[in-house]
Amino acid sequence: MRVLITGAAGFLGSHLSDRFIKEGHTVIGMDNFITGSMDNIAHLMGHERFSFINQDVSNFIYVAGELDAILHFASPASPNDYLEHPIPTMKVGSLGTHNTLGLAKAKGARYLFASTSETYGDPLVNPQPETYWGNVNPNGPRSCYDEAKRFSEALVLAYHRYHGLETRIVRIFNTYGPRMRLNDGRVVPNFIGQALTNKPLTVYGDGSQTRSFQFYTDLVEGIYRLLFSAETMPVNIGNPGEMSILEFARAVIEHADSKSDIVFTNPTDGRFTDDPKVRRPDISKAKRVLDWEPKVGLADGLFETIAYFRDKV
Repeated sequence: MRVLITGAAGFLGSHLSDRFIKEGHTVIGMDNFITGSMDNIAHLMGHERFSFINQDVSNFIYVAGELDAILHFASPASPNDYLEHPIPTMKVGSLGTHNTLGLAKAKGARYLFASTSETYGDPLVNPQPETYWGNVNPNGPRSCYDEAKRFSEALVLAYHRYHGLETRIVRIFNTYGPRMRLNDGRVVPNFIGQALTNKPLTVYGDGSQTRSFQFYTDLVEGIYRLLFSAETMPVNIGNPGEMSILEFARAVIEHADSKSDIVFTNPTDGRFTDDPKVRRPDISKAKRVLDWEPKVGLADGLFETIAYFRDKV
């Protein structure tokens, strides 16, 4: 297959590029480096089956030749990033989605959209099944990301229903691993960076809010299976192993062999506004339609991720 991956220089996009290259496909990567890094794809530059286009997908997209699939992964994905870039975040999740869908229609390509567990907002149902409509604040600081993703899902399904486009939607739950940015602002690089320098781990609130962390290899496997499945409606891909942020902080300290303490704070810049109190995927559908479930335990995932960040601090 000849595949276009937007956001290819990002954490997830770069790992997806690796997977498709490994499987024998040809990959065209696209990124504007608003949050991506050339370091993530430097090893692919010069590969006979990889090419790269430096472009903002919010602008008109032209790709010569045939395309068999488009995976739209371009978007800031951490509160730090989308609070700093709220308008580009909304543009990539509206204009960017529209442009890539139009390209898929023109090329007759299958289309996979990277949605998020944030479409569930601060959920009143736990775990969250795909049938849950969510509890999202459409006017809060995080709405630029949440609502862009919700709009994109609606647009993807409109193209599927009206134009008959082959579409797939993955709702991604908290994912971690090598190639995350140290200053990403998300809890995993925050905690690991602090632990490796023996600084206090900063926990927002009292640490009782929960998350479910999956290693990137599990996510990539789920996405790959979803693209080649027949499922057109959203599918949760995440690890149902729920734990509190305070428990996770202690696990990072232990696995990093750190002397760090834990401190509690409430940020005033909007990062904690509408922060979900719980987050856990119901993966019954992924098990049923993809024969997928996560394989990598937290200890193994943290070992590899901490080793990666040791060279970054």
